[in-house]
Amino acid sequence: MTDTVSGGFTRRGLLAAFAATAVTAAPTFANAAGFLRGGGDIRRIKMYSGRTGERIDMIYWIEGEYIGDAVKEVHHFMRDWRTNDVKSIDLRTIDIMAAAHNLLDVSEPYMLLSGYRSPKTNAMLRSRSSGVAKNSLHLKGQAADLRLNSRSVNQMARAAAACKAGGVGRYSGSNFVHMDCGPVRSWGG
Repeated sequence: MTDTVSGGFTRRGLLAAFAATAVTAAPTFANAAGFLRGGGDIRRIKMYSGRTGERIDMIYWIEGEYIGDAVKEVHHFMRDWRTNDVKSIDLRTIDIMAAAHNLLDVSEPYMLLSGYRSPKTNAMLRSRSSGVAKNSLHLKGQAADLRLNSRSVNQMARAAAACKAGGVGRYSGSNFVHMDCGPVRSWGG
């Protein structure tokens, strides 16, 4: 997605310039209800993948509107890195991730361990671990496994749970938190 537009700028470059301007110009609402608390008028997602070496720092929502091109880039980033299959990630999951990140008040991007999982990948992981669900929400593009070096699993899980918008799994032994947009529940330690 590096279409060049007039003047030699790339489409991504223009989006980034607009996003940087919007971040400094727009106010946020710290008292918003539910999982939108911390989301504000602008929603941004920052992640990197140790598997692919890719990074994303994307404003994907401004004042009630999702930015289509930005959302598509998030979908691509959260693809199954083993098979390269892309699935649309449920926007509620992205919102939970962004709101939890804001509540943690960190500038460090999430490390994405797992976003979408193809059936082939999920079956392979299930054969290696009893902790992988047969009908995982990763298969539907509704879950992400994330890590932050600057925050503990418990801190991340508390922030995600404060959103009151989906499932939160603590995997302290593997140092990551599962966030999804399924029923509100929590597990792990």
